[in-house]
Formats: sequence, C-alpha cells, structure tokens
Amino acid sequence: MRIVISEFMDERAVDRLRDMYGAGAIRYEPSLVDRAEELAVAVADCDVLIVRNRTQVRGTLLDACKCAKVIGRLGVGLDNIDVAACEARGMKVIPATGANALAVAEYVIATAMLLRRASYLSTADVASGKWPRNQLSAGRETAGATLGLIGFGSIGQLTGQLAHRLGMAVIAYDPALPDSHPAWMDVGAIRVDLDALISTADVVSLHVPLVDATRNLFDATRINQMKPGAVLINTSRGGIVDEAALVAALRSGRLGGAAIDVFTLEPLPASAMFADCPNLILTPHIAGVTAEANVRVSSMIAEAVINAMRPER
Repeated sequence: MRIVISEFMDERAVDRLRDMYGAGAIRYEPSLVDRAEELAVAVADCDVLIVRNRTQVRGTLLDACKCAKVIGRLGVGLDNIDVAACEARGMKVIPATGANALAVAEYVIATAMLLRRASYLSTADVASGKWPRNQLSAGRETAGATLGLIGFGSIGQLTGQLAHRLGMAVIAYDPALPDSHPAWMDVGAIRVDLDALISTADVVSLHVPLVDATRNLFDATRINQMKPGAVLINTSRGGIVDEAALVAALRSGRLGGAAIDVFTLEPLPASAMFADCPNLILTPHIAGVTAEANVRVSSMIAEAVINAMRPER
C-alpha cells in the first residue's frame, strides 16, 4: 500500500493512515503540488492519491497514476479532478462532502455583515487620527435584509439557516432541487427564479459548481441587474464571476460590496485591477478552511480511504 498526499492535511489524520499502513507507506508533502515532475513520479506506483483543490488530477498526472484505486479530495469541489476519466480507469473519487459546510456558511454570513455595516473597514483612518463617523453612520443592519442563495445544496442550506437566526429573509434559486424537497421548508427559504433573486436580494451568495451553464454567470449584465448597494459573495469557484465587471461595479458605487474567495487563476497573480478597489474583500480560497473544518475534512477522507481499501471478503 502506498498513499501520496500532495497538499496539506491534518497531521492527526495523516498519523491515522500511518498507524494503519505503516509510516513508510505514506508520502505526505504539502508542497508536492508545486513540483509537477516530482509529483508525477511519486504517483506512478501509489494506490491512493489525496489532494485539495490545486492538484490537477487530469491529463499528464492522471496518466501517471498507473496503479491508483482511490482519489481522495480534501474538500467538495471536483473541478480539479477529471472524475469521468478517473472512473473509466476504475478509480474511486471521494470528496469530503459536508465536512467544511459550516466554515463556508460562517464566511458568507461574516463577510455579508462586515460589508453591509462598512464601519469595520475604518481602522487605518481612525489610527491615523481621522474620525470618519459621519460617513460611516449609514451602515446597514443584517436583520430584515434578504439573502439570495444561488445553489441550494448542503452549504447553501446551512448558510440559509444561519441567516434566518439573524433575522434575514432567505430566497434561493436551484433548478436541480424540486419544489417537493423538504429543504425548502426546513430552512424556510422561498424558491424564486434567477432574475427575481438577482434583482431583489440585498446579499447574493454563490454556491454552484463551475460548469458550462455557470461559467461567467455573473457578467456585467447580471451584476448590473443586482439591487443597488447589494453585496455579492463568491465562495464557489472562480470563473463564475466576471472579475473586471465586478471591480467596475464596485468602483462606480453600483454595488455595496463584494467578498471573493475564488478566482479564475489561482494563486491570483498580482494585478492593478483590484488595487484600492472599495468595499472589496479578497481571500485566498480559504472560505471552507478553518482549524475545525480541516480536522473534519481530513478525518473524513482518512476514514473513507481506509474503508475503500479494505480487502473484499
């Protein structure tokens, strides 16, 4: 048994695999993702490859996985893995479904509150002797605002539950979820079409995968359809939001704020486009990564790998 882990994983979960298969069976190098040729050599005889979102399990790397039976994904998105090609080769792809949902949901609610209130962005001014009290007195409260969720899976549903507890109204759009699904009633969300959600929500949060139908979903036209002063939050995937159009809407004052955790290119290259853009929060694809979530995700995948690799009786 050989297991290669190319990105960071909780050490306790790694130790669980070492205890199960022996220390020599586990190659854990979080930086291996950045050494493509070495990674390709490392996976040539591995039985299991465990990755996060940066390791691209497709093309050359997938061809190099000549013996792999399981691909463990320390997260839920699978756009960095050619799932169909893996399954065609008899590889089982295992995501950590649900393990980081709370981390993402809290990120959405926290950034929404911060951007709507606005006053939390005044530290530099106050520390320098300025007193922008008047200009920051028009911050908006969370209770009574409407949260619009595009995608109403497990993360969207949990986000909606947290929002309800703060007094927000919740509307959602998800054509894959039928009217009869109990989640609508359980969360207390109102099902609406996409155009209605975009035009009425005070906060729009994206929870959809990057596929042909969602690529560039929020282009300049859709961003301009949003309610004036609304906040846009993307924790799903880069490529769904037109980044240049978003920046233009923020600079013009059309939008009240945005929190972007995922980008078309990652890591995000240095760019003047985002420099000094008002009411903008950029984070490096960590909405679903907290100390607690990392433990849950890592433990889930370690146990799933052990179960998947048990000999058949």
